[in-house]
Amino acid sequence: MIKSFLLTILKFLLPEVYKRRRVNQPIFLKHYVMQKILFFNSSCYWPVDWRSTVIGSKYILVGIGSAPGYSFGCYIVASEKSPITIGNYTIIAPNVILPGRNHNVYNYRQHEDGGINIGNYCWIGANSVILPNVMLGDHVVVGAGSVVTKSFENGHVIIAGNPAKIIKYLNKSKCAEIKDKYQYHGYIKKENFNSYRKKNLKI
Repeated sequence: MIKSFLLTILKFLLPEVYKRRRVNQPIFLKHYVMQKILFFNSSCYWPVDWRSTVIGSKYILVGIGSAPGYSFGCYIVASEKSPITIGNYTIIAPNVILPGRNHNVYNYRQHEDGGINIGNYCWIGANSVILPNVMLGDHVVVGAGSVVTKSFENGHVIIAGNPAKIIKYLNKSKCAEIKDKYQYHGYIKKENFNSYRKKNLKI
């Protein structure tokens, strides 16, 4: 009875949290409190765990049902010349590193621009690193602990290792593409996202 009462309150006070309880990357009250009240990763327009670090959120384009940094321990860095794009319904496990740019090997004080592009319905395994200038197509599974140094643009593969390589091709006809009933780019409704993007993002 108490739970039902609290859910009723949540439904009216925070409808975006209530609706996103049973989706691919659900928004829980803890996300809202840590981001909107305590200001951890407050610049992000999608739910991010307070133990993850996101730098340059205005240069990160997040698809429907995706939330880079949703799991703990992630480190994500983007910039104007090194943007990051995450497709729809892509899940990213704990301790994943997405550095849109990297240090120059001859001068560590300088950075090499790059950017990262990850497709729809991808699964990035725990403790993986995806290096700059990498593009992953749809339905790419990255094995835990992998270091992805090159692109796999055609998608529909499982890659693993250091450096990551293809270990299995996926049957396209078996790859599910389930969509949430309520479609959000993080905290932003799908129908409102284009105007939000024009006003707030640089990608």
